[in-house]
Formats: sequence, structure tokens, C-alpha cells
Amino acid sequence: MRQAFTATPSRDFVHLRRDPASGIEAVTARFLGHAYDMHHHDEWLVGVTHEGIQDFYCRGARRQSTAGRVILIEPGERHDGQAVREPGFRYSMLYLPQAWLRDRMGGSDARIGFRRTLADDRGFGGAIHRACRAVFGAASPLVTDAALDALAGPLRRHLGAAEPKPPPDGDPAVAERAMDFIRAHAATAFGLDALARAAGAADRFQLARAFRRRFGTSPHACLIEIRLAQARALLRAGMPPAEAASAAGFSDQSHLGRRFRRAYGLTPAVYRSGRTNVPDAAAVLG
Repeated sequence: MRQAFTATPSRDFVHLRRDPASGIEAVTARFLGHAYDMHHHDEWLVGVTHEGIQDFYCRGARRQSTAGRVILIEPGERHDGQAVREPGFRYSMLYLPQAWLRDRMGGSDARIGFRRTLADDRGFGGAIHRACRAVFGAASPLVTDAALDALAGPLRRHLGAAEPKPPPDGDPAVAERAMDFIRAHAATAFGLDALARAAGAADRFQLARAFRRRFGTSPHACLIEIRLAQARALLRAGMPPAEAASAAGFSDQSHLGRRFRRAYGLTPAVYRSGRTNVPDAAAVLG
């Protein structure tokens, strides 16, 4: 067994956040030496190493994950963790409850299992990272739901699960009802399951297909467009950006600011003032 080098504990960190709707836990951590003693979890673990070499024991052998590699650990599998060289390692991990994964695999987890403990799958690694960021951000249930749903395809491949039957074309009436609900509840927080029920869809996946087929984008993207339009109207009326952000359904002023600049190229404060504060703007316009 390779020995971890001595590190300064104060430079290690572990951050955890649980998504209340799914029960999924997201962890992001950095370790410069010893990370974990031997242990196991009741959940399915999927993680991605961001930096360094992540050394761990699992399935009878020591393994090393480097940047971009995906770590796959089944419920009950014993493992530990350590860094073997400076400057340590950093990673993100999702703890997927067995019931959640069973549901995503069509209601049964019989005869499935991870084919390997380490995988070179950049696409899956990116999906894991985005899902972790969504859980930690907790800005919109729609974002979190969509990011977690995006894990189903890669998980199915690595579990050796059968592919689902091709879905039917989306019903435009479902998409229209969903859009009506989004417009009516734009300032509140709701997830894909609530939206699917309101739209009369069989489930959130049918809703997502129907919505993208009808509108060419996701429910969350349309929600942001509607909130931005509402914020613009409030700013034009003289409302301060912080109040406009709250009234339009953004998590805070900085959230509005980021989205506003990406959409319009201006800050909310500049838009509210009605001018760019550029002295030679008239000359620029000719």
C-alpha cells in the first residue's frame, strides 16, 4: 500500500449539500494527504477528479484517478482515499440514493452494476460536475432537476442497463400548458415534477421532450427569459435592482446581474438609468 505524504490539514476541505427533492448529496473536496479510512456507503457513488491523483482501494486493488476520470462505486463497496503526491487532489462526487437510481433505470436495479471502477468518459464527468454545481447552487429546482436527469443516459451505459424504448413525439398541448404555468408562476420556485403535473404530462421526461420539440429549448431557459422581461419592466419603472431581482424571482441581485448582462450586455443599474454613461455615445451612433 502506498503511503500518503504528510499534509497541512488546514488546507483540506469537504463541502456537502443535499438536494431535498431527490435526496442526492453532492460533495466537493480537496485533500493533500490522507482523506478517508476504509468505509462504505448505501448509495451509488459517481465522481470526477478535477486535479491531482486520487488514490483509493476498491474491488480488491488500489486504483488511481487523474484529472477528468470518472469514479464509479456501488452500494456496499468498501473504499478509502488519499493523495500520494503534492499538491493533493480535488474532486466532485454525487451520492445517488438506491431508490432514485432504480427509478431512473425504469423501476428495477436487478442485474445491473458498474462494469468498472474507473472510466475515461469526459462527457459523463462533465455531467457529474454540472449536477454537483446545480445542487450546490440551489438557485432553481428546474436547473437541478434537469442536471440530475442528464445523468441517466451515462449511468445506463456504465451500469449495463437496457436502453429505454424510443419516446413518442412530444405533445404540443402539454408544452403549451407548461408554458402557461411558467408565465403564471415565474416569480416562484418549482421543479420539473410540479411542472409536469400542471401540464398533464405523464412524467418530467415526457414534458421535457414535448417542451423542446415545441419551443426549441428547456423550461428553465424560458423561465429565465420571462423573469428577465419582468425585471426589465420593473427597472424601467424605477425599481432598484435588488428589489427587481426579488420581485422577478431571481435568487438575489447578483443572480439577476449575471443573467441580465449575458442577455442584454448591460448591468441592471445601467439599464435602469436609461443611459450608458459613455460621454461620446452620440458620436459612436454617428
